[in-house]
Amino acid sequence: MSRPKIGIVDDEAAMRDALVALLAENQFDPVPFANIAEYRAAVANTALDLVLIDLQLRDESGLTLAMDIRRTQDLPIVMLTGRGDETDKIVGLEIGADDYVLKPFNPRELVARIRAVLRRYGKSQDGPTMGANQTRASFGRLAVDQKQRILFDEADNEISLTNAEYRLLDYFLKRPNEIIPRVELLAELGNDLTKYVDRTVDVLILRLRRKIEENPSKPVHLQTRRGQGYIFVIDAARGHH
Repeated sequence: MSRPKIGIVDDEAAMRDALVALLAENQFDPVPFANIAEYRAAVANTALDLVLIDLQLRDESGLTLAMDIRRTQDLPIVMLTGRGDETDKIVGLEIGADDYVLKPFNPRELVARIRAVLRRYGKSQDGPTMGANQTRASFGRLAVDQKQRILFDEADNEISLTNAEYRLLDYFLKRPNEIIPRVELLAELGNDLTKYVDRTVDVLILRLRRKIEENPSKPVHLQTRRGQGYIFVIDAARGHH
């Protein structure tokens, strides 16, 4: 397997060097960029597997770059942020960053997060995991391959989910038809998506509904129970009593 190519967009030279060294020693192929212009100039002839973007870039916001990438290609994005600014984190999730890491970060933690995101996109170092051991969970018209962590529609096309959206869906699928209080979802998502604020759960629920519900404003699977939390109804026909 060739090493996954990881773009690094960070305007602090010391941070860039540290990331290059960390990724290289963990079997990645790091490609550093000092700013967004440099990234844009090189990306046409460099096929990256994932890009790490510092939120606080001097020339323009890392969010701008993340939004451009999301619009034009299916490239995994991990945002690095120096401030514990929750609004940035929510905006980052809303535009579809796959994960968020706060600086200063634990190097092992960052490497683990990058590997998890690559696995979700089927770009992991252990190669594709197709074959007889597929484990699928179905609900309504959709199915989740829990080994590959991919959501499929009825025509077997992949519906792309970010890491956070997938983890939320996976959690619901493990506890179907059960009312789950918001605080429990927060605790579940919070333990490795750095400490999320309350609204993040709502943002993720909304984004997941847009992808799995025929009519997101009248969800049949991912339902809200006022004052109690959320419930995931696998068999929608049964859930409407």
